[in-house]
Amino acid sequence: MVHVANKEVRIMPITRELFIGGKDVPAASGRTTEDLNPYTGEVYATVAAAGPEDVRRAVDAAEAAFPEWAALAPFARRAILLKAADLLETKGDQVAELMAHEAGGTRPWAHFNVYLAANMLREAAAAVTAPRGEVLTAQEQGALGLAVREPVGVVAAFAPWNAPVILGVRAVAAPLAAGNTVVVKASEDAPIACGLFVADVLREAGLPDGVLNVVTNAREDAAETAEVLIADPRVRAVNFTGSTGVGRIIGEHAARHLKPAVLELGGKNSVIVLDDADVDYAVDAVTFSVFMNAGQICMSGDRILVHESLAEEFTRKFTAKTASLQAGDPGDPHTVIGPLVAASSAQRVAGLVEDAVAKGAKVLTGGGKPEGAVHPATVLTDVPKDAELYHAEAFGPVCVVETFTDDDAAVAVANDTENGLTCGIITENATHGLAVARGIRTGIVHINDQSVADEPQAPFGGFKASGYGRFGGRWGIEAFSNTRWVTIATQQAHYPF
Repeated sequence: MVHVANKEVRIMPITRELFIGGKDVPAASGRTTEDLNPYTGEVYATVAAAGPEDVRRAVDAAEAAFPEWAALAPFARRAILLKAADLLETKGDQVAELMAHEAGGTRPWAHFNVYLAANMLREAAAAVTAPRGEVLTAQEQGALGLAVREPVGVVAAFAPWNAPVILGVRAVAAPLAAGNTVVVKASEDAPIACGLFVADVLREAGLPDGVLNVVTNAREDAAETAEVLIADPRVRAVNFTGSTGVGRIIGEHAARHLKPAVLELGGKNSVIVLDDADVDYAVDAVTFSVFMNAGQICMSGDRILVHESLAEEFTRKFTAKTASLQAGDPGDPHTVIGPLVAASSAQRVAGLVEDAVAKGAKVLTGGGKPEGAVHPATVLTDVPKDAELYHAEAFGPVCVVETFTDDDAAVAVANDTENGLTCGIITENATHGLAVARGIRTGIVHINDQSVADEPQAPFGGFKASGYGRFGGRWGIEAFSNTRWVTIATQQAHYPF
């Protein structure tokens, strides 16, 4: 709903079809599903609801397009990815509107999505012509041995809603750069931003028909859609970013069909404020880590561990800053805490806070009941181990502040989780920070920085229940390619019979 000259004007929902074989096509059944605005609760878009037949059509198109795409000159493939990056950078305002309506994203978050996703495309473009293989020492005289990396074929990619353009691009960039074709199953919570919009940009950049295909589905069909896609024998690799719970299911399906998978899953991330930290810098860093995108980032800081010598000053300043953060309409440029992806998500977060308080935790600021999908920025302390929040990923604008007496105690708490994605260590002494970092069991650690960071050229991924495999740079190419051993005999061999 918008207001024009004191009149309410209802905006008609957008309608989108599936993207298969370079064309926008309806689901074979004709079914559709609603895409809701989490802040207003109104229908923002109506999208096609794919069934098993549509998934197979998408794989048909990807398989048919694979030979030509894999054989395309590397420079031509690179040119398409570079053009897509440039096009994406011109669409910041469109992405801001789309993310606000679909996922409650604030404008700064949307523009950061554009910035990082464009650079992911550029990094993938650079990887197209990077060296891929090795010359091996051969046992036979006069023989040459090669280890050559080749595309696997069709990749099944699952794109999540929380950083929809970043993660939608990450779902496809490295597989495409490696010469694969892709079928994306878009999130039910942001099917346009994380799937169809990304396909639009690549289509405009000249991506050939069938190289990228996007299926959208009704929420109740999500499990069946994923299983049908992974089970298709023509799909040779799986790329999933999402929660640990769903990731376990995806990993099980992939393993059942003997298909390699890259799984980037949830986190229970700590930011450790050491005794030699700059307190004001630490407050700013931690506030960003916890509350960017209302805490709906796999790298968000859930646990803030502060040395006892700084605890009083840090907690006082951090609590005051948190209380000052504006929450509400993601379209308001002053909003920091936008809505969660759904009212049910806000209720889930409120339930975690309520459970922790009932078991002895203290609310330093925030708490209370959410307003629709908006949950207030909340800081807790004294959360006991039997509270669900102690172990569960908050995935909302909530964190827990704890104090520690020495480095070993901080490391023990940071590692007291089944997850192992990322960690931030705030210190003015890099040597001290590195010593602490060596004890942290995560795939990523940032010294004198907070936990939320992503660079397209770096190996990005988790440890333990945060998944396996790596995105970024050459690691992404390796994840979606197969190594073949090739030998060349330069002279005739002699055989015993």
